[in-house]
Amino acid sequence: MKKRVLVIGGAGYIGSHMVLALQDAGYAVVVFDNLSRGFADAVGAVPLVEGDLRSPANLDACFSAGRFDLVMHFAALAYVGESVAHPELYYQNNVIGTLNLLAAMRKYRVNRIVFSSSCATYGEPEIVPIAESHSQRPINPYGRTKLIIEEALRDYSAAYAFQSISLRYFNAAGCDPKGRLGERHDPETHLIPLVLAEALRVRTGNAPEKTTLKVFGDDFSTQDGSCVRDYIHVADLCRAHLLAAERLFADKSVGCEFFNLANGSGFSVFDVINVCREITGQPINYQLVSRRAGDPAVLVGTADKAAEVLGWKPEIITLAEIVETHWRWICGDK
Repeated sequence: MKKRVLVIGGAGYIGSHMVLALQDAGYAVVVFDNLSRGFADAVGAVPLVEGDLRSPANLDACFSAGRFDLVMHFAALAYVGESVAHPELYYQNNVIGTLNLLAAMRKYRVNRIVFSSSCATYGEPEIVPIAESHSQRPINPYGRTKLIIEEALRDYSAAYAFQSISLRYFNAAGCDPKGRLGERHDPETHLIPLVLAEALRVRTGNAPEKTTLKVFGDDFSTQDGSCVRDYIHVADLCRAHLLAAERLFADKSVGCEFFNLANGSGFSVFDVINVCREITGQPINYQLVSRRAGDPAVLVGTADKAAEVLGWKPEIITLAEIVETHWRWICGDK
């Protein structure tokens, strides 16, 4: 009998790619999503339960409909700037919603979870690249909500024998290499899709000088003054989740583990713009504006622990490869 995986937030960007990866790997999948930031058509033919983590009744309806062997949780609000402006929204969804999920898992005797965490739990790095042993002092509400759940999972492991693996993403990017899915957010805040949307706007005949693309600050303590980030292709992220699931199924004494998912290389905002110019062949202009609240200057990680324990290393490692998968998607070259 196929193992059944409940994907919370499976209609979102990473969640929907994970649904495909799970199907490809032979799992039976059910998606739970409130569609506030996801898209029903991204789920395909997989059963979709529309519900909200903030509603215990919605969770009851989902869990009571059939057994699950494991939960993957992607349903977080994840905009740093929005979390600074509206922290209550983030604590309600990311913290209270996830505690509701854990309560439902206990009620229905599901004790395995792969949790989508974030490098935002580290805050301003003291040492680069960042390892899992780095201190966790988040500088925005988004990062704090992720850290709160990591701490909760430690406590649930000790008290209730929960088996959990938390994966601290750096910057997810790219689209399904087979062209089945792309990256969609509403509103879009991720750098690569914004830059490529600008390239597509210019390619379709619009004036480059009328750009609305924004670069938030050029006065960071980095080589070119712009933020530096570590980009991981979404397909590599999904492969790490599959390995985490396999580990949880194979070992009932995993307890509570944490892994970085990182490329190990940092690229600045201007690096991204330049690579997008090369891939698309389009002039890409931008507006320089002030920094956003809560943005660290550099976030680059090491995934040595994931390599050693999970056997995971990123396979799509160059920025050009990552950008190319997204450009093919938005141009319709599938």
